[in-house]
Amino acid sequence: MINDPITKVMQDASEIVRYDEVGIPLYIREGLLSSYPDHRALCHWHEDIEWVQIRSGQMNYYINGKRVLLNAGEAIIVNSRQMHYGYSENGQECDFICILCHPKILTANSVLYQSYITPVLSNPALEYLHLKPENPEDTEALQTLPEILRLKKEQPTAYEIEAAALLSLLWCRLLRTHPMMPDGNTAVSQDPDLLIQRDMVSYIYSHYSESINLEEIAAAGKVCRNKCCQIFRRYLCQSPIDFLNHYRLEVSCHLLNTTKMSIAKSVPHAVSIIRVIIPKFFCVLTIVRREISGNAQKACQHNLIFFCTRFFVKKRKNFARHFSDPCYNKITKVLR
Repeated sequence: MINDPITKVMQDASEIVRYDEVGIPLYIREGLLSSYPDHRALCHWHEDIEWVQIRSGQMNYYINGKRVLLNAGEAIIVNSRQMHYGYSENGQECDFICILCHPKILTANSVLYQSYITPVLSNPALEYLHLKPENPEDTEALQTLPEILRLKKEQPTAYEIEAAALLSLLWCRLLRTHPMMPDGNTAVSQDPDLLIQRDMVSYIYSHYSESINLEEIAAAGKVCRNKCCQIFRRYLCQSPIDFLNHYRLEVSCHLLNTTKMSIAKSVPHAVSIIRVIIPKFFCVLTIVRREISGNAQKACQHNLIFFCTRFFVKKRKNFARHFSDPCYNKITKVLR
């Protein structure tokens, strides 16, 4: 779960991880869940192993249809190639550490890799590990992740080598204390609906800018419309069209934040949605761009669509706190 306004997702729903340094498959960040529109990251997968530790607040984490509640002090390790994302069910803020590392950074020795890493990555029974401070065997891991973040912040000479070494040592400790290696006596079959879900999500990521409908999304998974809706409700707690629109709006927010593209051009696929909900939406965005500058402008624009569509009517105060009084007053006049 990368702390960017939008993660780069390829057509197969895999994520393009933006490593800290080119050629070093390591990503170390601290983040806030509020930096994601609607406090929800994109559903995605990647080859990297993901380590997330909660510093304050709570985060709900989705992995292959399973949901894990992470409390302050806890951490989760997501195995490679798992469909996952973090989110908040009630809009609660969450401060977290996120570390991604490609498995190859753990060791360069092919024998060690085949012995202690490949079996774990291919273990269908190990989708994730949930680490808790009350478990003595988890203490070292929960202390190591903040230390890696400290190294990234201070950046002493060759800090990347030390960070990679700590991750390798942590992997070794976890192998000794947790059932990470596959058990030859236990057969685990993958839920076929997960593969269908991945196909349908991939189709949305590939064709979101086109005029697609429920029938086409269902066809991507080779299921009927009813089955398509059931799978999305089961795994993502939203309808296929809601998921499509959420992604379209997130892409639009990203374009507004990172480019000088006009509002009409940056939100072409969401125009009909916005005009139905807030007829004068574009005028609101214009006010935000004119009245706010710098990081505040980016933060406001990034969340504006979602505050307008989800919170303005029901949670007026929540909407208002993200703007200065003069700007908020102008927006309310436009929306009357």
